[in-house]
Amino acid sequence: MFTNAPTHRPTAAALQGPVRALKKGVALMVTVLALALGAVQPAGAQSRLKDIVDVEGVRDNVLVGYGLVVGLNGTGDTINNAPFTQQSLYGMLERLGVNIRGTTLTTKNVAAVMVTATLPPFAAQGTRIDVQVGTLGDAKSLQGGILVGTPLLAPDGDVYAVAQGPVAISGFTAQGASASVTRGVPTAGRIAAGALVERTVDFRMSDMQSLHLALHNPDFTTAKRVADAINAAIGTGTAMAMDPSNIAVSVPAGRKADLVGFMRDIEQLRVAPDSPATVVIDEASGVIVMGENVRINTVAIAQGNLTIKITETPQVSQPGPLSNGTTTTVPRTNIQVDDGQGKKLAILPSGVSLQDLVQSLNALGVSPRDMISILQSIKAAGALQAELKVM
Repeated sequence: MFTNAPTHRPTAAALQGPVRALKKGVALMVTVLALALGAVQPAGAQSRLKDIVDVEGVRDNVLVGYGLVVGLNGTGDTINNAPFTQQSLYGMLERLGVNIRGTTLTTKNVAAVMVTATLPPFAAQGTRIDVQVGTLGDAKSLQGGILVGTPLLAPDGDVYAVAQGPVAISGFTAQGASASVTRGVPTAGRIAAGALVERTVDFRMSDMQSLHLALHNPDFTTAKRVADAINAAIGTGTAMAMDPSNIAVSVPAGRKADLVGFMRDIEQLRVAPDSPATVVIDEASGVIVMGENVRINTVAIAQGNLTIKITETPQVSQPGPLSNGTTTTVPRTNIQVDDGQGKKLAILPSGVSLQDLVQSLNALGVSPRDMISILQSIKAAGALQAELKVM
């Protein structure tokens, strides 16, 4: 005997648990979908601001100095051919209390050199920087040489560092009675951490009320994108693109006490830099570089070369028996002409992408050298919608 089962309707309190679980599941699915969509974005589409801009005032400074490298094993300057080396040696010894004026020097263990270095921004006194050393006279090698204390000057004429230490070179030279061999450049070297910073550049970033960012590659679109990214992250009105290269950034009142942290937040922002359509050609090496925005109009391309092959196969003619004749050489010439009749005329439709353009040119079987001529011809025909730069 069957009876109807009682019907129970769930209360609102009983439904709260399943509803919460459903919401969590939907939120998890949305998060996974967002991550998946982010994963399929092209790698390198966006760059950090620190990689595409410079901060005005935060820059390197070049230093230069003149000095002497001593301790060379007969590979230094010839005194007769390098009088500046002799004068510098006289001056250095006199400062050390040795007077050799009027004497004749024949040493070849000293070389006059130019010393260069780059002073990084915010370098403090007592820090060390690398220096490069190069000869001025007819020295053969700096191997085993030691640079004597050399002041390094900035363009303003002040000394910012002093360099000294053993010179390390990447090349060598060896010579015998009738032959010699040279590898690399033995007349230039480097001293790792060879200069001691004595003076810092007067620049106080903490006193700045506003910052100016300079794009490495000026572009209107990129400058506007940088300003929009800063405004979205920091606040509306913080940044403004002044021109294709410069973006002015106002420091908020609450961030002036922590300007370093403010710059950290800005330089970690990501922006997709834009670039004009450009084709760069290096005719010397046959290298072709094309940007992704390169487009062409409808154009027909035919590529073929005229090749003439001449082969000489002379034959020897022997005289008959008892004919008193002489042996003669009969010339035989074979000429083959290939005018490229097998080449086809390819039509490239309007608005093709960079990938289509490369595939179409490769389908013609052209070499990089021929591709350079084809691109130049397409540009001359007005069908290449890109700037063509020939290096």
